[in-house]
Amino acid sequence: MPRTKRELKGLTRLGGVRTAYADRYDPSVLESFVNKHPGRDYWVAFTCPEFTSLCPMTGQPDFATLTIQYIPGERLVESKSLKLYLFSFRNHGDFHEDCVNVILDDLVALMCPKYIEVQGRFNARGGISIDPFVNYGRPGTSYEALAQARFAGHRPPRP
Repeated sequence: MPRTKRELKGLTRLGGVRTAYADRYDPSVLESFVNKHPGRDYWVAFTCPEFTSLCPMTGQPDFATLTIQYIPGERLVESKSLKLYLFSFRNHGDFHEDCVNVILDDLVALMCPKYIEVQGRFNARGGISIDPFVNYGRPGTSYEALAQARFAGHRPPRP
């Protein structure tokens, strides 16, 4: 079913306006919209094969494939705003592990999902790659148990 302008009200990143890209980390670009199926569990997955951040020690770029998977609650993240948000890390100096944790925290604050996980597959630098994984399940629900089970069973994606 096509979305109406009323349903899209408040989403400012979509449309014919020229896109402005942030030059530093900016969680304020994130936008969400109402989930039309909050009573149904379903997965939403985003893969960003061109995620970039900066090493906080050397200032050199770090490249990764970032995967975000979640089971929405009442709201979903708008994909263009997510793209702009992830792009805002391009000049952000932080360790890989911190990046995935910050992304998880920002998305939990935005959407209050039932369950969410963020996985980074950072390209090797200096002969080593780092693949941080973080997840969250809504406390006091079966999604908290799902988070614990997925975390306990997590295996790095590389051979």
